[in-house]
Amino acid sequence: MPRLTVNDRPIEFDMDPRTPLLWALRDAANLTGTKYGCGVGDCGACMVMVDSAALRSCLISLAECEGRFVTTIEGLSHDRSHPVQQAMVAEQAIQCGFCTPGIVISGAALLARNANPSEAEIREAIPNLCRCGVYPRLVRAIQRAGAVTRREETISAAPAPGITREDAARAVPAMAPEPPPPPTGP
Repeated sequence: MPRLTVNDRPIEFDMDPRTPLLWALRDAANLTGTKYGCGVGDCGACMVMVDSAALRSCLISLAECEGRFVTTIEGLSHDRSHPVQQAMVAEQAIQCGFCTPGIVISGAALLARNANPSEAEIREAIPNLCRCGVYPRLVRAIQRAGAVTRREETISAAPAPGITREDAARAVPAMAPEPPPPPTGP
């Protein structure tokens, strides 16, 4: 039974060692932030960090992860405060959100090894596909997250989990709920 550390917790998977890490994370560990994408390593929706390197979890088996440290989007930050998460919101680099966890993981791995990447380095390090086409905003978001990592800037863009709709609406007026429709009838 493969043993590895996932999000700083030791886990022993009672699964075939040839099982793709993606399936183990989603189906056995219930870490569903890592997405099922293409299944052949092209899209990057299933990106996780393995020993701090961004890897496609659909292409790596549990056996290959034996004794290694895996970080999923859930383990990157419990309160959405990671600089890449904050910068993605601040630069409006999120649309449908399906590709976002993989992109955030790729960006976090890049900034962990190079806090001041060039645009070319960002484009090379983040091979993830985004059907919504946020690529120019994505580059700006990673550059901005790098500035936060280098302590040149701060960002407070995304509300913490569990915030009420009312508190979110006060902090970000565009999030205000629609007013109720006027009553009809006599």
